[in-house]
Amino acid sequence: MPSAVARLVRQAARRGRWCAAALAVCAPAVARAQEPSAPDTTTLPALESWIALDAAPGREQGAAAIIERAIPGWQRDALGDLVMRRGSGSPRRVVACALDEPAFVVSDVTPDGYLRLHDPVRLPNNPLWTQFHEGQRIVVHTRTGGVPGVIGVRSVHLWRGRTAGNAPASIENLWVDIGARSRADAQAMGIEMLDPVTRDWPRWTYGDFVAGPAAADRAGCAAVAAAASAAPEHGETDYVMSVQNTFRWAGLSAVVASLGGADTLILAAAPASPATGPGGAPVSARAETRTPFAALPGVQVGVTIELAVRARYANTLVESVQEGDAQQYVAAIARAAGIASRPPLVALDVPPVHTLEPRDSLADAAALLRRLADIYGVSGNEDQVRDAVRAALPEWAAANAQVDTAGDLIVAAGPDRDTTVFVAHMDEVGFAVTRIAADGTVTLARRGGFLGSLWEGQTALAHVDSGESHIAVRGIFVPRDSARTAQPGDLTAWFGLDSTALAARGVAVGTTVTSYKKAARFGALRFSARSLDDRTGCTAQLLAMRGINPATLTHKVIFVFSVREETGLFGAAAVAAAFGTSVHRVHAIDTFVSSDAPLESDRFADAPLGAGAVVRALDNSSATPPAEVDRVVSMARAARIPIQVGTTNGGNDGSEFVRYGAVDVPIGWPLRYSHSPAEVIDLRDLVSLSRVIERLARASEPSRRTAPAKAAAATPAAPPKP
Repeated sequence: MPSAVARLVRQAARRGRWCAAALAVCAPAVARAQEPSAPDTTTLPALESWIALDAAPGREQGAAAIIERAIPGWQRDALGDLVMRRGSGSPRRVVACALDEPAFVVSDVTPDGYLRLHDPVRLPNNPLWTQFHEGQRIVVHTRTGGVPGVIGVRSVHLWRGRTAGNAPASIENLWVDIGARSRADAQAMGIEMLDPVTRDWPRWTYGDFVAGPAAADRAGCAAVAAAASAAPEHGETDYVMSVQNTFRWAGLSAVVASLGGADTLILAAAPASPATGPGGAPVSARAETRTPFAALPGVQVGVTIELAVRARYANTLVESVQEGDAQQYVAAIARAAGIASRPPLVALDVPPVHTLEPRDSLADAAALLRRLADIYGVSGNEDQVRDAVRAALPEWAAANAQVDTAGDLIVAAGPDRDTTVFVAHMDEVGFAVTRIAADGTVTLARRGGFLGSLWEGQTALAHVDSGESHIAVRGIFVPRDSARTAQPGDLTAWFGLDSTALAARGVAVGTTVTSYKKAARFGALRFSARSLDDRTGCTAQLLAMRGINPATLTHKVIFVFSVREETGLFGAAAVAAAFGTSVHRVHAIDTFVSSDAPLESDRFADAPLGAGAVVRALDNSSATPPAEVDRVVSMARAARIPIQVGTTNGGNDGSEFVRYGAVDVPIGWPLRYSHSPAEVIDLRDLVSLSRVIERLARASEPSRRTAPAKAAAATPAAPPKP
């Protein structure tokens, strides 16, 4: 090192405090990095790949293998550390990063197939770290690969008028649902005790930031790997990707012991005082006289220097590193390693967590449901969902499809008598922008009812419609720095852009905002996605319509795909007003929010997943006459279709038709974890529901308009034969 830099390092060591990197070990490199040059567009994609590594403490082998394939020359020691030696002689430098990341582990498998978790290692210092995982997609890392799942959360519908507690979620609240129905199921999926569990995080960039768990540490390893591509100008540099950093840098300690010491130990470590805003130096340095691990007899380390990149929202899932900061960080690490130039980052080939999609009798239904569930359509902005539904209609229905002035998609068939309506809604819950601050932070209003905690500290997408095109602007939901309560107040989002740049992208007051989602099958029978309420109902109607020949219908059947259900049943109200008293019966095809989960009380809404469709005979908006319940149950059982009857909370579109004289007979399917990113259904229930809809649509019965009143009063109507 230059003597002036060394002197400042000694001063920093005596003061024991942070100092700007420009005043410490890496001033020449930082200065060069700030000189005008062609922009490096590979930085963020490379960092995305490093964040995508899965490396729980003690289970870093898979990540190490990926790094070895991308960057030859690493050697593994007995603990699994990756070590590369460059140069020789004096001084000897050790440049190290932490390869492992925070993770829960499987601590129990319950008799009904749920996983319980433990956190034996040091988790990030954030009071909401555990809560950030509640109601989210996760991956269980087994010996044979990743097993997808969700961490359950209480269904917001079932806690209407009740107190669910307001303390932030703890490890005691975490129940992992992997689609297993028993302990044997879970074991057959490869689940073992101590398997790591991490958040299933997408590769995420926004503005000129990259975001993800342990993003700053991953940037450090990317910088160390880049520096390892070149030999130092003089002396020896040993590069280390340390395992088990969680346990006081145990892996690094072993490497230093094997070397017999070092003149300088440089740690690419996360900052001790992370920035939540734009302040602070891009790269910070701190010199210490002590190593991060316990003293080793006979092993001397001259000075320890911690280099840290600036990070926003540190110790959260959306920990963010800016592209320019990352580039300066690489230069700082390289200079500390004795390299004059800034080497390029290396992108890793990290395979996605694959789940084999079974080609079974449920595959077609699952494929259609996935197609609809993966589309974004916040209440009031259902255009893309409507287009997808219309494209999936059978030929006879597509020829008859109409869109009303409210935006509902309507398909009618059959002679004009005894009208039966089936209605499923296309919208989902989300947000709308209400205010945009100068720095680009947007304030949000909810569209629909849900727990704000399920969005806090997660990915964000602002949906901009421009003519026939749709643009999704990426960002993050801003997490709180501290919290005593589970639920945040007003939620905000940030997209890495100021208000001017945001406006140029089309984001304005009224723009809808959601979070990234991707549907997946779990195990053999289960399926998870956000907005299964009510894309499952839409899918069931589409599947049922495939089995209907409109020429054989004996009465009018109307299929409605409605808008704005989550914010007030507005689409259904428009259809009900248009058809008025002509509707005989209406079937709202919507979620039956089930208490079939260990977080819920089975006092009501106890409809097990996999036991069939559910007649939602009583909810907060309507009550179905017993004879109508018997009619549906008799018809289903005669056709050997699994059927259940129950009561749950929530309202349904059919209730809007009741005031015009129609009988509301809602039919749904059991759903876990309502209005969350972790919604789960059983695909068999979807198929059962579609079969019930088809039978009801094709059923014939005497017209209530023409049947003799006395006969009707004297003789109870028998359920029609299927």
